[in-house]
Amino acid sequence: MRVGLLLLGLIAALPGGGSWRSLAPGLDLGTFVAGRSTSAGDSQVTVLRIDPDLWDLEFAGVSQTGESAGRTARQWCQRNKLTAAINAGMFGTDLKTHLGYLRSRGRVNNGHVNAYQSVAAFDPIEGRQLPRFRIFDLDETGVTMAAILRDYTSAIQNLRLVKRPGSNRWNEEGRRWSEAALGEDTRGRVLFIFSPSPFTMHDLNRELLSMDIGLVAAQHLEGGPEAQLYLHIGDEELEIFGSYENSFRDSKDNATPWPIPNVLGIRLRVASN
Repeated sequence: MRVGLLLLGLIAALPGGGSWRSLAPGLDLGTFVAGRSTSAGDSQVTVLRIDPDLWDLEFAGVSQTGESAGRTARQWCQRNKLTAAINAGMFGTDLKTHLGYLRSRGRVNNGHVNAYQSVAAFDPIEGRQLPRFRIFDLDETGVTMAAILRDYTSAIQNLRLVKRPGSNRWNEEGRRWSEAALGEDTRGRVLFIFSPSPFTMHDLNRELLSMDIGLVAAQHLEGGPEAQLYLHIGDEELEIFGSYENSFRDSKDNATPWPIPNVLGIRLRVASN
């Protein structure tokens, strides 16, 4: 597979254990090589690990700007002064509306709760002793969307990859694609996960759970050429985007990132007095 990649200060990737490098307090970049090879690409997985006590998650999309066209993750970062961004999730035919429930700091992009079982919640209600970030499973006893929305002002519902505390929930199938995913680790940190090489989601889950990233929960964000991850901090810049997706774009030669309507980004958190 061919993907766009600009990375200053490349990291050596090792099977399983991989390699982490600190970019800033609470922000680490890791690269890992899957134990099994894929039909295209180098089987390398990139993970951006984010401490939500130091970095805020932020949704950005055309529903907020009023624009008719999307932007690449790089362009969303430049427009909104974000340090990094990844797909927020799949979107509808109007090229604007998120598939599944999405509320960002009280503003609703899609108020319909569908059958997706994974909800990423952040921006907890002021004054409550809650994790700043949490991926919930809606089929877990005592977990409801209503309860999540009482505690958090931002919530994004997506297809589930991994159920807490580390259960592969994707059935085995033949379809494979480049993948952008959102994860949570054992310490409650946010994981932006990107695999340009095409895996089935069952196989990718298995690889992720075997890597030294402490994954406990994850949700699917986007696959194929629309999947992308961008990071720019100091002299460090990284742009990765996918290419391959069965039955949609069976090609390995995507040379440029596609515009997307919605992203999930990060911004250095301003400490409250």
